[in-house]
Amino acid sequence: MNAALTSWFEDTSTRTIVVTAFDLALVYYLIYRLLLVIKGTRAAQMVVGIVLVGSSFFFAQWLELTTVSWLLDSFISYFIVIVIVVFQADIRRALGRIGQGVLPLGRGAAIETIDEVVTAVAQLARARIGAIVVLERSAAIGELIEESTPLDARLSRELLVGLFVPARDNELHDGAVVISRAGRIDCARAVLPLSRSAQLGSALGTRHRAALGLSEESDAVAIVVSEERGEISLCFRGTISRDVDPVQLRRALRNLLGQDAEVAAEAMAAAEVSRAIGSFATTETRAISAAEPREASP
Repeated sequence: MNAALTSWFEDTSTRTIVVTAFDLALVYYLIYRLLLVIKGTRAAQMVVGIVLVGSSFFFAQWLELTTVSWLLDSFISYFIVIVIVVFQADIRRALGRIGQGVLPLGRGAAIETIDEVVTAVAQLARARIGAIVVLERSAAIGELIEESTPLDARLSRELLVGLFVPARDNELHDGAVVISRAGRIDCARAVLPLSRSAQLGSALGTRHRAALGLSEESDAVAIVVSEERGEISLCFRGTISRDVDPVQLRRALRNLLGQDAEVAAEAMAAAEVSRAIGSFATTETRAISAAEPREASP
């Protein structure tokens, strides 16, 4: 084995080795970018299904299952057409985001976006104005939004607050506002998928269920402002943290959306969410205990 490797390196020029290494690195990078695009979306589940079909085809050939092999071979023959039809929306978004992925939002711009969002959310909470603010991360969420009004506007505290002010002439105050990775307000009046979790209590309304439902199907961060209690909630990865103050919210968003937000930072934000959930669970338990009627003394 060692002799074969030594002979191969001796017969191979330096240029060939460099080109081969570059070729492998390029393929690895393309696969990595593809996984980032589909991560957290329904397309990821479809890719798993396609991989299973391909594996079944080779397994059927190995077992010499003629009929099954013929059916799978016919399916694979139209594989490219099927991929284009099924993933047309994802392909269109991916092509449009190639440049955005190569030149991501800078750290300074990300911090500015987070500060504008936190300031606006805090103002909405003080005024007890209901709101849902969605911040897009690596996965596109366009396919999860059932209906929306496109804006593509520059993000500012004043605009973000104004979009949620309930008024007869403001048709955009219902639904969610989506902020893209570029730090711009992508759309308003967005209708999000509702969570079907049976563990949610009756205290959570439609806004919380919508924000939680989106976080269950994507890696986006959703912020909810309750108009009844004036509290801020943070939804991420199917987890909801209630009664988050602006300081905690800013810290979590910087960990989740910052330029260096990798696995460790994500774990820190998840820990922040878990601590808030634990605090809420304790408070809710005490409230339920206080609400239960006391038994009469004998």
